[in-house]
Amino acid sequence: MKQILSTIFLALVLVVSLPSSASALEQPIAVQLDGLTLSLEVPPVIHNGRTMVPFRAIAEAMNIPVSWDDTSRTVTAGDGKTTVRLQINNPTAYINNNPVTLDAAPQIVSGRTLIPLRFFSEAFDSIVDWNGTLRQVTIASSPKTMTVIGFYALGDSNTSSWTNLFGHPYPTTASGNTDVISELALGWYSLDRDGNLLDKSRTGWQRPDGWENVLAAANQFKLQNEMVIHVTDGDGTISSLLNDRAAMTRAAKAISKEARFYRGVNLDFEGLGYSDKGDQLKQVQQKFTTFVSLLNQELKVNNTRLTLTLHAPNSAYSGYDYQALGKIADRIIIMAYDYGSKPEPVSMVKQAVEMARASVPAHKLILGISAPSETADSISAKAGIAKRYNLNGIALWRLGVIDDGMWETLRDCIIADK
Repeated sequence: MKQILSTIFLALVLVVSLPSSASALEQPIAVQLDGLTLSLEVPPVIHNGRTMVPFRAIAEAMNIPVSWDDTSRTVTAGDGKTTVRLQINNPTAYINNNPVTLDAAPQIVSGRTLIPLRFFSEAFDSIVDWNGTLRQVTIASSPKTMTVIGFYALGDSNTSSWTNLFGHPYPTTASGNTDVISELALGWYSLDRDGNLLDKSRTGWQRPDGWENVLAAANQFKLQNEMVIHVTDGDGTISSLLNDRAAMTRAAKAISKEARFYRGVNLDFEGLGYSDKGDQLKQVQQKFTTFVSLLNQELKVNNTRLTLTLHAPNSAYSGYDYQALGKIADRIIIMAYDYGSKPEPVSMVKQAVEMARASVPAHKLILGISAPSETADSISAKAGIAKRYNLNGIALWRLGVIDDGMWETLRDCIIADK
């Protein structure tokens, strides 16, 4: 009897223990691409030791066009350099028409075509890692060529933009980190409420002595440049300027004249629309759009590019009509930061990009990244957002505070378009 009871007791212990182990084994597989979790309609499965994922979801997340041939039950993906072709239940795949034997053939599950994740990702030069404990696949896509703007502003001995960029104290130059940057946004100007252009402002943005040396060094390393006009509305400077047509005209002409030294103009008017609602908010937006239009008309006489640096559409500052401004400006930098936590929340940055893309073509959008809010690890997700949404590039605030780890992460993620 005791032996029977002992056997029953052992069986009960095993029954109680099994669900915990089984649930651990059945934990869903998570897939991260460039630091961002993929949302998949059909969860990944493991087949013949290979993680299988929905074909279209992974390809589109990597911005790779896809097609499906219903007759041959074949899926094809290509980025212009590499073409991958797979057929349902066929263990032979093709990379640029070269056959490759798969450990697990593509299959259809719940109406979705599942393909081996590692094979597909590595075919497009991505790095794939599997964490069995977490049941997580991590993918780092191949570096993407894009615009990388570095905001260049005055710092101190510890946060010198020059040293951070060129690797040596001013005025010595070397390649330093110039390989990661394609353009400099030179924060040297401001405006007063009467529309006068200032190269020494109350906000600390000023043109330094020897500014010509910065332009020469930038040219040496094939870095384009833009003059940044930075104004805040804390004391009503911008509001006063936008309410005075003569002041706006004066400012537009002064900026256009100074722009002869640069490749482009970057207008950074901050603080609009914080407390405005309804019709008043619309008026603020319209006045700013009017000024941008006036400035653009002056700049286009000499084919000078206009970039706008704007608060994100999901920020507290809503005085910017993205749709109207996107039709005028050549580019818009989305300041998707200052959300209140560090690193900046990925969900808020993604929302900002999605809202901007709803009004402005992706090729005109640049994601602003605040280096003081990020780490070497977290900055990869921000660059990943720019890649995922196929934006024109990223803008880094600011040179002087980007550490070595961040530079290396950026090298792994992107190739500066020069």
